[in-house]
Amino acid sequence: MGQGKFIVLDGPDGGGKSSQVALLKDHLENAGRVVVATRDPGGTPLGEKIRKLLLDNAAPPMSVIAELMLYMASRAQLCSQVIRPALERGEVVVCERFLLSSVVYQGYAGGISPQHVKEIGKLVVGDLSPDVTIVLDVAPEVGALRRGGPADRIEGRGASYHAKVREGFLAEAESNPEKIEVVSAEASIDEVHRMILKVIDGVV
Repeated sequence: MGQGKFIVLDGPDGGGKSSQVALLKDHLENAGRVVVATRDPGGTPLGEKIRKLLLDNAAPPMSVIAELMLYMASRAQLCSQVIRPALERGEVVVCERFLLSSVVYQGYAGGISPQHVKEIGKLVVGDLSPDVTIVLDVAPEVGALRRGGPADRIEGRGASYHAKVREGFLAEAESNPEKIEVVSAEASIDEVHRMILKVIDGVV
């Protein structure tokens, strides 16, 4: 593998991940890096079809195991088609969500053992691991207010579910401080961007 770097922005819904991915991409490109910005689920033609199914409120009823496997299928395609090739070319990959989201959403909040999710994830992503994951932390009630528009299938789950999501992200960050950094997403967009740049200083 080349000198590529893999940065993930993750966290509860409403934390501004999409905006921060775009800002980080611009910053890194202005610094002379070649950047691939992508999202999980999604990022490939197959992944985008899976994403649409996963987030569609009109989707057929889905067990949490089926949900997990759909996320993993999209992730497998993203790794093989986008992330690995970019890293091998020495590029910087900035990804909105990755395996940690499944550990939290289908694990901590969904009721599957987080360790089992990690084991399945290992099969899917192999030795591919982010250089750093930045969790944009936001309280569920703040995230819900920020989202605007109708909630998708995951966002529309109850307050207790989203409270478990937040707890899961914070628990994983606490247990793996070398790889997961928490940034408060309740600050302004510019301030959050500045905090993200501090985290990646020395990584990229």
